[in-house]
Amino acid sequence: MNGLIGNVFTCAGLLLVSFDSVQAGLTTEQKAKLPSPAKHAISFARDISPLLEKSCTKCHGKGKAKGGFSIETREKLLLGGDSGGAVVIGKSVDSYLVELISGIDPENVMPQKGSRLTPEQVGLIRAWIDQGLQWEEGATFAKAPVLNLSPRRPELPGDEGGHPVDRILASYFARYGVKTSRVVSDRLFARRVYLDTIGLLPPVKELDEFVASTAKGKRRKLVRRLLADHKPYAEHWLAFWNDILRNDYAGTGFIDGGRKQITGWLYGSLYQNKPYDQFVYELINPKEHSRGFTKGIVWRGVVNASQKPPMQAAQHISQIFMGVNLKCASCHDSFINDWSLADAYALASVYADKPLEMVQCDKPTGEISDVRFIHPELGAIDPKADRAKRIEQLAKAVTSPRNGRLSRTIVNRLWARFLGRGLVEPVDEMENKSWHTDLLDLLASDLIDNGYNLKFTMEQIMTSQAYQLPAVNGAEQEEKNYVFRGPLVRRMSAEQFVDAIATITGNWKPSPAKKIKFDGANLAGVRTGFDRNDLPRGRWIWSSAEAAKGVEPGTSYFRKRFELPHKPKTANVIAVADNSFVLLVNHRTGIAGKNWEEPKFHNLASRFKKGKNLVTVLATNEGSGKNPAGLWLGIRFQFADGSTMDMVSDQSWKVSTKNSDGWNTSEFDDTTWREASELGGMDMAPWGLAKRMKMSGSELAFGGRFRESLQNKTALTTALGRPNREQVTTKRPSVATTLQALALTNGEVLSTLIKDGATALAGEGGEQQGLAKRVFLAALGRSPNQAESTMLAELSSGDNGAESVEDVLWAVTMLPEFQLIY
Repeated sequence: MNGLIGNVFTCAGLLLVSFDSVQAGLTTEQKAKLPSPAKHAISFARDISPLLEKSCTKCHGKGKAKGGFSIETREKLLLGGDSGGAVVIGKSVDSYLVELISGIDPENVMPQKGSRLTPEQVGLIRAWIDQGLQWEEGATFAKAPVLNLSPRRPELPGDEGGHPVDRILASYFARYGVKTSRVVSDRLFARRVYLDTIGLLPPVKELDEFVASTAKGKRRKLVRRLLADHKPYAEHWLAFWNDILRNDYAGTGFIDGGRKQITGWLYGSLYQNKPYDQFVYELINPKEHSRGFTKGIVWRGVVNASQKPPMQAAQHISQIFMGVNLKCASCHDSFINDWSLADAYALASVYADKPLEMVQCDKPTGEISDVRFIHPELGAIDPKADRAKRIEQLAKAVTSPRNGRLSRTIVNRLWARFLGRGLVEPVDEMENKSWHTDLLDLLASDLIDNGYNLKFTMEQIMTSQAYQLPAVNGAEQEEKNYVFRGPLVRRMSAEQFVDAIATITGNWKPSPAKKIKFDGANLAGVRTGFDRNDLPRGRWIWSSAEAAKGVEPGTSYFRKRFELPHKPKTANVIAVADNSFVLLVNHRTGIAGKNWEEPKFHNLASRFKKGKNLVTVLATNEGSGKNPAGLWLGIRFQFADGSTMDMVSDQSWKVSTKNSDGWNTSEFDDTTWREASELGGMDMAPWGLAKRMKMSGSELAFGGRFRESLQNKTALTTALGRPNREQVTTKRPSVATTLQALALTNGEVLSTLIKDGATALAGEGGEQQGLAKRVFLAALGRSPNQAESTMLAELSSGDNGAESVEDVLWAVTMLPEFQLIY
């Protein structure tokens, strides 16, 4: 029967009997007014399916059966509803369905909402019934099947040695005529990968070494090296997950305890690269330090029922981990998808003390919800179990190996993050069709097979040729008929932009957001800083052995020469003086302090080099009479191979009380200077430094260099797209706005950043044009061309060094080449 199901059903007679009683009121005259049946042969796919989908499924399909009537299948349609049969096969004139859709009775017409069917459309339905109610085999108006089962790994065509992603995409590119022979240059690739993995611009030296390298597989090696750099990786991805998990450091709910941070747990999870299924499990069935996610926000005052904490948990678990939008269904049966009010309340009841009464559009229904996951086939939840047990059962269901939606949703988010658009769009509507289902399944199955290691998936994406294609302009891509031709040009995130300026100038924030909490982060394991219990064993020193007891006010000048086996990856300096000090490294600005009770801490790795180095300190004892004086200092170097080395204040330092010309330069002859006098250990009287150390564990661990992901939002970062995090944000807007333009050209925050950065750079000394070129190289990763060199020369020719550098910074940071990721 050409794929069509026949029209003989055993229930037809029963339908006729039931229908006769319903049809008793329809007169012959009324029947004569019905629109005439269409004259042509009816195609279910062409003529009927679109009509039913548009006009009937909102109430009688997709799991809904108002009045007991469902059209999900032919069998259900023939069963009719509470009023009896709806269709008499071969007799449309006697079919109750036709009476309803034709509007014979204005008080009883379907559809009740939306546009009514035209006479021509009613004629199509009549002809369909008269011609036997033909139905395409397999056609259904039930809920679309969800991708719950574990994803299958598709067969990979082509060369077995090729990259899996590219082998999957080869036929797709051929079908759409996408040319893939050209990939981006090494320089552009490195910049793209640095920003995508750790959120920072590539250091000029590392970039040049990468470009010059002829090593086989160097791009994969770079990706792996950056992903293995745990600290910058965690700092970068913290912003991504803060947006998604609504984690912040200040704002609504924190003042009265109606909200709880998960910063420490989240940072530690990212630093340790916690397997994604375990990551999700600990959020759904929370530990002490991850409890804030399902706690949600306890809003003040009268709150809509759809915003109570248990419902927030249901919404966010569904959206974040399953790509399911339950927000509409939290108030009423959804108009935008197939989820119902009952689905939302069943999941919310898991987090409530007892099953919840369903509230529709803020009106109690009197109905008590059942307790279940939105996909109960993944795991049952016992409604009689206590709350803790129900939550545990839910966490197991969501993270079940059978739940393919969990892996598909996260790999889709990562693809969208790196390439500008997801395999499924929007990324929170995973029931939508993917533009390449096999690729989605490949990434999802490989994630599961590799222990839910997100870094594996990141490497798999970033080492593909697809990722390395030249970037395309998103504005030129048709959304309706989208074809993947390469990564979209993306804007730097707010955090990347601010961090990029700090990278260029070396002017990082010395502390994090005031109320940030690192509880549960285990920062002692962050090996790039100091452990509070393992500080360098420096000694208090001065130019006089009696300084601890009291000496006259005055200044002492300290010098220390030493050699490093390699350029350090980090050089964490902690220093303090009674009363003040200024420290320089190789005649370049380092750090300064004015209070011995507040040690200064900074990572000065960029100032040190392989081989000979010089640290100089100008320390001043202030006051009107004799008083204690001293200098304490410790530097911990960490090298690329993981080894460390300490350099501390002790008697090996040279000291003088005379301010000699050039005393802080490497050329100065200090052979006539005497050795510094050791006064005692770190905790000696009168300082007791170990007990008075005011730096937090986070300041020690982060080296006194805090990135923008660890700060409260500002007017600048808000304008550049950082959300308020009171709602889940899975994708920031990429389109430039007027507010962004104002913040970037006339904003006080950016103006201060650039001014302070210029001052720091100018304070390092050196020739202005050379400094301008260094800024250009750091910002764009390439040397200026002739026209750009001329511009830099003009901008850096002023008498005021700081102002000249400031002009250069403005010029460079406003370039699209700086702000965009190509």
